[in-house]
Parts: sequence; structure tokens; C-alpha cells
Amino acid sequence: MDKIWLSSPHMGGGEMKYIQEAFDSNWVAPLGPNVNGFEDDIENFLGKGVHVAALSSGTGALHLALVLLGVNAGDFVICQSLTFSASANPIKYLNANALFVDSEKETWNLCPNAVEDAIKSKLKIGLKPKAIIAVDLYGMPYKIEDIRAISKKYEIPVIEDAAEALGSTYKGKKCGTFGDISILSFNGNKIITTSGGGALILKKKEYKNKAVYLSTQARDDAPHYEHTTLGYNYRMSNVCAGIGRGQMEVLQERVDQRRANNAFYKEIFAGAEGISVFQEQNKNFYSNHWLSAVYINPDEAGFTREDLRLALAEENIESRPIWKPMHLQPVFKKEKYFGGKVASDIFNNGLCLPSGSNLTTEDKERIKSALERIINKELV
Repeated sequence: MDKIWLSSPHMGGGEMKYIQEAFDSNWVAPLGPNVNGFEDDIENFLGKGVHVAALSSGTGALHLALVLLGVNAGDFVICQSLTFSASANPIKYLNANALFVDSEKETWNLCPNAVEDAIKSKLKIGLKPKAIIAVDLYGMPYKIEDIRAISKKYEIPVIEDAAEALGSTYKGKKCGTFGDISILSFNGNKIITTSGGGALILKKKEYKNKAVYLSTQARDDAPHYEHTTLGYNYRMSNVCAGIGRGQMEVLQERVDQRRANNAFYKEIFAGAEGISVFQEQNKNFYSNHWLSAVYINPDEAGFTREDLRLALAEENIESRPIWKPMHLQPVFKKEKYFGGKVASDIFNNGLCLPSGSNLTTEDKERIKSALERIINKELV
């Protein structure tokens, strides 16, 4: 049997037009019409009031976001613990300190109470965190208003890590627009891809100009190579941006397909004991369901997350545990953590299921058959 992947790239058909234009015009560098056009496409999708800088990765975008907010060595940055390591790594690039924070059960994202505890712990010693990194996990918006209220109360900017959430909304407003600075990712497994890539989303044009300046080695305006600021090689190539332009043409279709996958799993698990599908808590939240995930109570279900993962693997169906929380990662063992055990519990009992927008009818039949046999204890 062919392998069913968790989330593989899905081309839309229009990408080659833009790539061919890049080759025909010899624009294959990290500049060019596709880069400008891709940024315009994203800005038009997100709505008025944003400026986009297309970069080589979402990680690079987060790094630049921290730089733009003035984070330096020794500073503190609050970061959601239940996330991919790319959300946290840029903090350490700057030799700053991460304050990892637990999740709440509804959205699996930043727990507002734990965020405030982290802030207060530093204020007691005369320090204030420089930023809050809030993640839209698997496409699910975090508790926007609660985190915004904390941000305003303590005057700490929010970086919205919307790497997984292009196409998601909260109260009708697009994810990627809620942070003081926001970021996107276009990695190969994301809802749309540029092969590898990311973007900074900024509220002011001058911030975009600075981001572009920093991402192109901070070269000053001079006939020779003059550098007064430390720069980075983070700009997106015109070829990759061409892929992105073609992908933007099918973005809403991809969102609809991913959401259909989530509905597919909700139907399968509707009567299953001890298994719940990760979904929106109310109508204010609209997730692109980049990845569909389930939470398993082993006492009620009669099997564990790992039992389910291994049973699917036997059928050549890829699934994957929820991100291991950052405060449990060996590389971050010295960083502080605030909160309880919500994040670790979700990691121990959660599983991401195949969610690609290119799942075929035959793929879904295989997945459904396997899951029904697992539910009925035939495969575990």
C-alpha cells in the first residue's frame, strides 16, 4: 500500500507560470517581480493595514520580529510551550531567555493566567519581558482578546506565530493580523508552500522597510558595500515566491479541504468513547485545521495515543504526536516554565492525523477503515 502522509505539499497548477516567468526574465535572486507580487497577494488576502515582507523561512521571520522589538542578550521573552521548536529557537539565537507558558484546554494555546504569572515573576525583580510569542496551534486562533488585554496592561508587544494559521480567523478577522508583529510559514507541509519560506506581517510601512533592509544583509545606501548594522540573509528568492503566487490562487480551496478533513474525523469518532477531535470552542473561532488532531483518554478509549499511532503505522498511514512542549525539551531544560500540566497532558494523549488537502477518496476510505477497526479494538 502507498503511504498516506500526514501533510504533504499540494500544488495548484498555476505555479509553473510564475516560475517560468522568473527563469525567462533571469530573476532567480532574492529579489524580483514574484517577491513583490507574492507580498501583494498576501496583503490583499489579509486585508488593509498590513505590510508583508517575504522571507526564506518562518523561523527567520520570528528572529527578525524579535530583533525589530529590540530583544537583546539577557532579555526575557514569553513563549507558548506547546509548539514546534521554531517558535522558541530564535529567542536563543539572541542569547535571550525563554519563559515557557502552559496552554489552556479550549484552544491548546497560551494560558492567560500563566502568561500573567510569568510577567509578575519578572516584575518582582524589576524586569519586564520584552515580548509574548502567541501561537495559533494547528491553525486554531489563541484567545486573542485575553492575550491582547494582558499585552496592553503590561505594555508588552505580542508576536503572533501564525505559521500554521493562514486562512484561520477570529471574529471574522484573519490570523496573522493580531500581533504587533506576526509571522507566517510556507514550509513544505503548510497549508500553502513556497518550498521553504515565511513572511513578516507588519503594521507600518517603515517597519517593513527595516525588515527588508535587515533581511538583505543590512547593506547601506552606498556605491560600495557599507554596513553599519548587523544583517541577515533572510530574503525569499523570486523562484520560491513564484511557487507562492500559484499557491495563493488556491488558498481558500486548501482551507476548505483541510476543514473537510476535520469534519471527516468528527464523523468517524462521533460515537467513540474517550476520543475527542480538536475543534473550535465557539463560532468566534474559525480554524483552517491545518492539522486535525484527536485527544485520547486511554481509560475510556481502552487504548493509548501510542497504540493508535503504531496501529496506523502498520497500515502505512502516518500520524504524529502533538508537539512535545518546549519546557520538556532537553535543549531548553534551563528555561523557566509557568503553569500546570495541560500542555504535557495534551502531548501525552494527543495525536495528529493525516490532514493533507490532497487526500484522495481512496485514502480516506483506508483511513476510515483503519480507525474504525482501532475503535473496535481489532488493531490494538
